[in-house]
This record gives sequence, C-alpha cells and structure tokens, in this order.
Amino acid sequence: MTRQHGCTAAPLYPLYLLWAIVPQGWGHLPAVAGGGWAQPPRYGASKSNGTPDWGRLNGMRTAYSVETVRAAERELMARLPEGTLMQRAAAGLAAACAELLGRVYGTRIVLLIGSGDNGGDALYAGARLARRGAGVTAVLLAADDRTHPGGLAALRAAGGTTARPPAAEALIHRADLVVDGIVGIGGKGGLRPDAAQLAALVRGAGVPVVAVDLPSGIEPDTGEVRGEAVRADVTVTFGTYKPGLLIDPAREHAGTVRLVGLGLDLPAEADLEALQYADVKRLLPVPVAESDKYRRGVVGIVAGSARYPGAAVLAVAGALRGGAGAVRYVGPAGDAVIARFPETLVSAGPPAKAGRVQAWVVGPGIGDNAQAVAEVLDADVPVLVDADGLRLADLDAVRARVAPTLLTPHAGEAAALIGVDRAEVEAARLASVRELAARYGATVLLKGATTLVAGPDGGAVRVNPTGTPWLATAGSGDVLSGLAGSLLAAGLVARDAGSVAAYLHGLAGRFAAAGAPAGALEVAEALPRAWRGVTA
Repeated sequence: MTRQHGCTAAPLYPLYLLWAIVPQGWGHLPAVAGGGWAQPPRYGASKSNGTPDWGRLNGMRTAYSVETVRAAERELMARLPEGTLMQRAAAGLAAACAELLGRVYGTRIVLLIGSGDNGGDALYAGARLARRGAGVTAVLLAADDRTHPGGLAALRAAGGTTARPPAAEALIHRADLVVDGIVGIGGKGGLRPDAAQLAALVRGAGVPVVAVDLPSGIEPDTGEVRGEAVRADVTVTFGTYKPGLLIDPAREHAGTVRLVGLGLDLPAEADLEALQYADVKRLLPVPVAESDKYRRGVVGIVAGSARYPGAAVLAVAGALRGGAGAVRYVGPAGDAVIARFPETLVSAGPPAKAGRVQAWVVGPGIGDNAQAVAEVLDADVPVLVDADGLRLADLDAVRARVAPTLLTPHAGEAAALIGVDRAEVEAARLASVRELAARYGATVLLKGATTLVAGPDGGAVRVNPTGTPWLATAGSGDVLSGLAGSLLAAGLVARDAGSVAAYLHGLAGRFAAAGAPAGALEVAEALPRAWRGVTA
C-alpha cells in the first residue's frame, strides 16, 4: 500500500473485518463483526432443510490493479488525518495475528521488514502485539534510515527489538509466528537475493506465516511468481483484493485471504471478479410455467468418434444435467449416446441438417473431423469450441463470426493457440486468457484450478471460486462443454454462460468427489444437486 509515513495515532476500528476466503474452493463466509475469526465451511454440509449452506453472500467479489488501488488510497488520504490508513491496516493485521496464535502473551513473533510501507504496516502491528506481551523481533533488510521511521519507533517504544538478516535463521526456528512485511504491492520482478533467502528460510522452518497485503515475491496484478516467494498460511490484504491473490500460481502462496476494509472509493468495474452464490442464482435460467424445450434451450452437440465415443456421452450428460430443454447429437457415437441417454435426439447427418438448435458445442473427441467444425462455425447461433475443435478450427472464421463464440482451452491448448510453451501460459494465466480473447474476438474460458473467463471487449476477467483438484480427471472438460453449451442455448451471454458453468461444474465436482476420487460422469450426475444448492 501507499500510505502516509506519519505515526499519528488513529482510532481503532473494531468492525474492519469483512470477508474470509478459503483457498481451493474459496468457501465464502458471511461478514465477521468484532474481529471474530471466520471458519471455513464443510463443503457438502447441509442445513436442516437438506440444502448446502454455501455462505450466502450478495454481490461479486472484486479485485483491482495496483494502479487503481494507489489512486483510491491517495484520494482517501487527502481527506483523512495523517497516518490513519496505516493504523487501520496495522489494527487489522495485529488482530489476525492474535487470532491465529490463539493467545499473544508470551509468544515469539518475528517480523520480516523491507523498506516500504508494507514493512511499516508490520512494524505498527508488531508494536500492538508487543504491548500485549508478545516478544517481537523485527529483522530489518534495509538500514534504519531506509526503514519506515514511525513504525520502527513505535515497535521499539513498545519493547520490540530489531535484528539483521544473519540472525534470522535462529529467530525464525524459535518463533511462534512469522509476519512477512518484505515487499508489498510495489514489488516487481521477483525478490532480491537477500529477501529470497529469507523466503526460503521461512518455507523450510514450518512456522505459521502471515503475509502483509500479499506474499512477498508474487506479482499483484498478474498472479505470476518469478523465483522464490513467501508461502503464507494467512494473507491480510488491505482495501480490496488484488488479482494475484485469486489466480494461480500466486494464489497457492496466499493461504487464507482476509480483507481489512479501509473505506476506499473504487471504480464500478473491477479488473477481476468472482461470481458468488447470489450472482449465479440470478443468472440461472430457471423454467417457468410457459416454458417448453425451446424456451429452456436446445443445444446441438458435435462430439465423439469411433475412438472416443465417451466424449459424446459426457458432453451430452453435461448438457442434459445442465438444464437443456433438449440435446441434438450429431456424430458417429449415436448408439452410445442413446444407450445412456435415450432422450437425446440423434442425427448421423451433417450439423446443418440436425434440426433447430439455439447453440452448438463442437470438438470433444471428434478426432480430425474439420468439416463438422467448419459447418458449426458457419451457423448464426452461439458456438462453443473445445478440445479437438480448437485444433481444427479456422481461426479466421472464428474472428469473422457475428454470433457469440466461446473457446474453452486448457493450458496446453491455449499455448498452441498463442504459439508459446504450456509453461508460459500456466505462469501467466491472466495475461494468456486476455490475449486469446483479444486475438480471436471471442470469449475465452481458460480451464484450470482457477478457471478464468475473459471477453473480447476487455472488461473484467472472471475467476471461478469453486474449482477443485478432483476435477482433474479424464472427461471432466467434456461435461463442462455440454453444461456451458446448455446455458448458451438458454440465452446467457457467453461470458455469463462460461462463468456460471464453471461455478456449477466446480460445485458438482465437490459433491461427486466428497474427498475421494470421482469420474466425469459422476460429476455430470451431481449437477442437479449443484443447481439445487444454488437455487434453494
């Protein structure tokens, strides 16, 4: 953060704790008043009426770039007494540390302090903890005259001590808690060698770590991690979420993220947003008394081959269990599809002769059937292209389409479309999904542990909060394609269809697995339960 360097005392703000996010699923919890530590929900736990309690929150969770955050901080600081924002941040940080420890008196806390305001937050928080009886030592990476002066004076006045990096290893191994205040949102390009060495020491010590604003070494705007970075158990972030806290690979370094409100006036459009329960409920196309199969949406699916008939079955399963009024299947796996889902309308002919559809899904398991992909792309309805379809599609035809197009690559397929190595996409997921959407004039859903959805118009990228590693199973993407296709057919715009599909797919994956392995068809069969969990 960029905050005043003054050490003017500011009032305490006991209701500053707003939200907690639990990694690998982000169990979004209700507001916690009075500093109470919110506990993550047990996924699949039910209320008395049998419906899952997902922590009913209204409104999307949003994240903003460093530039936007700094502008909002400057505007607010101009209206507040000097030092107010830093004291608010320090109060929230100290409370989070105290609650993680369970008790403060007699504990040993090590602060890792860089030269910026991030270090100042940690020093002021350390002073608060020292006044409550903790033994607090600040390891200073910079000279005293380059360390936050007010924070350093406050820590020493409260009885805290300072040390230099050579003493850090012994201090860290004896500590009950380490506070990472090395680098804040101004950090770019990875950690310097001395800071990287401290991050490695902390990782190997097995001591609980609280990061200040974000773990040192991660890129706040992109989620990239370049070299060594701190791995935190808890990250206390200020004012708003930063994109890097919500996107892999940086998300894995953040642990549980706790937001301390500062009262920033932020723009209506964020850089990154995550749908919540209330958003998904609002967007879901629930049938009414007058609904027929076309009002609910008829989706056409071109999937499967002699070698991969299961891809067709799974895509159809995702569409039928995802709310489609009807599914028209085109391809050579009709017998397998009918055997599993007799309600499917099967055609062996070309897509153009399959009958009326309101959206198409093309690609899962089709092998080298480029002609079918070309015919589908020529249709004047929304089209989802996945798997083999991404390899076979004429990308000039994708760019030329007027009707909405949704591309759903995984990292390897995205790398092929961009022309880079897979590792580059995985390291820079946010930049990659934005580039794909802009390059091909389509909405892009980049699959992964944190699935991202970007539109061709720029705008906010959406990140899915319900992903689970259990979805890393063969055929899971085919189910997602059918599900998203059914939502396109129901009339959702491509960005909403992709975002809602990813959300429901994640919930269904959690229900199907329940902590144990589950196959893709089981994920599809769990989709109605995910719907009920959202619409109840």
